Amino acid sequence: MVRSKILNIGEMVPAFEEEMLLVLFGPTATNELKQICVIHEFAETPDNLLKNGGKMKIGDIEYTITHVGDAANKNFEELGHISIYFRTGENEVLPGAIIVEPEVFPTFQEGEVINFY
Repeated sequence: MVRSKILNIGEMVPAFEEEMLLVLFGPTATNELKQICVIHEFAETPDNLLKNGGKMKIGDIEYTITHVGDAANKNFEELGHISIYFRTGENEVLPGAIIVEPEVFPTFQEGEVINFY
């Protein structure tokens, strides 16, 4: 299991709920990115963590990863960056994104931990 603590929630993050999209980024995010991202910091470094069938827990909801973009693991490991879509059937998965089920946008707050396993 890899844990990551939410450090900051950008002021524009709630606007993405309608799109069912959550953008995570590590502490090195630029000020522009910080406005649209949830800034988080890993407790331990991930290694090829994101895979189909893998799990992620935010708040009280456990999600199952159903699709992983080609660059998702590399971006996540190097930058802490990943786009998480809580919806299916829209388009093909973008290289730096994952798609998860159920199609429920999570609730979260600063200081909470996101678990990946």
